[in-house]
Amino acid sequence: MRVGVLAAQGAFREHIIALRACGVDASEVRKAEQLDGIDALVLPGGESTAIARLLQDFGMFDKVRALGEAGLPIFGTCAGMVLLAKEIERSGQPRLGLMDITVRRNAFGRQVESFEADLDIPVLGKEPLRGVFIRAPYVTSAGPGVRVLATLDDKIVLVEQGKFLAAAFHPELTDDLRLHQYFLAKI
Repeated sequence: MRVGVLAAQGAFREHIIALRACGVDASEVRKAEQLDGIDALVLPGGESTAIARLLQDFGMFDKVRALGEAGLPIFGTCAGMVLLAKEIERSGQPRLGLMDITVRRNAFGRQVESFEADLDIPVLGKEPLRGVFIRAPYVTSAGPGVRVLATLDDKIVLVEQGKFLAAAFHPELTDDLRLHQYFLAKI
């Protein structure tokens, strides 16, 4: 199994480490041709407008969207969640629009207001998953085909729709591999 990790910004190395710890071949994706032959893609955190611009500049934006529409499993964390959304509140920035969700960028505050919290995610078992929230978004509305997997103070922070998974937090910044394993089970 080959999983590509978009290496434009953010904790892409940490995602690669987590995926390799799960027993899969994970590699950086920096060029459009590196999308060929992958079985899944991870869109890590960073700054969503910058990532969207880089995807466009390197000719990957439309290709990623087409691969997603064709059924490629995609896991977006933080900015990756924003890119997967159909709608972004108060923003006209480019987005892939693959998930029927509306998100609010930087919804929990600025960088200095970053925090960690234990999340109850029943599909992962009884033990809470530690969520690292850094300038995190959250989902303000989800369409009928979207399954909410976790909330924090009534804010939606983890969703799935078909082969897409989106988290408002950074699971790659912890040693807990359960969310990566859950994503890999979609492949």
